[in-house]
Amino acid sequence: MPSRLPLLFLAALTCIAAGCASDESKRRAMIDVNEEFRIQYERILAEKGTRIYLVRPEQAFKGVVGALGRLGFHGGNQVPGMGYLNVVAPAPIPLNAKEWQQVNENDLPRLREIIFRHIGPLAQFVSFEPEGLNVVITATTLEVTGGTEISFTARMREVAPPRSGMPRREYLPPTAVRMGLDKIWAAFESELKGPRRRF
Repeated sequence: MPSRLPLLFLAALTCIAAGCASDESKRRAMIDVNEEFRIQYERILAEKGTRIYLVRPEQAFKGVVGALGRLGFHGGNQVPGMGYLNVVAPAPIPLNAKEWQQVNENDLPRLREIIFRHIGPLAQFVSFEPEGLNVVITATTLEVTGGTEISFTARMREVAPPRSGMPRREYLPPTAVRMGLDKIWAAFESELKGPRRRF
């Protein structure tokens, strides 16, 4: 018996073209995804998003600027006196293609599981679509007793509509948040080359 997969794929594409999933179904699907990713994001940020280093605030700020620049971020706003930095880069920066593939392997099944409740089998043809998205990183460096507290947050900003027609998410996939923070801290410590204290 010939495989039914090509026929199912063709049927799904036809259904997408015909708008089988309503705009409201897509919107509700992405609301659910965004809420789950928000919860994961906040947990990861509580674990990995803030560290205290035994350096002066100006040294920490300079290291953050250098680290994010080296990873491909640019522009945004800098207020060194307040320890505030906001930079942007096209997704999936700071991850490379291989790292992004790991994100897909880890998180795409969960994405599809969530949106299946709203759009059914068409969920199998939905992907993360980093094209047309910017990753926005906000960093703060604040003086504390004995050093400087450094914190990072991340969001996504749409610069071009997705080809799929699915609504965009605000939060990055959980694996992307973990791996991205690890790369940022590693780049920062390379810039700093000094002792640190972690909390």
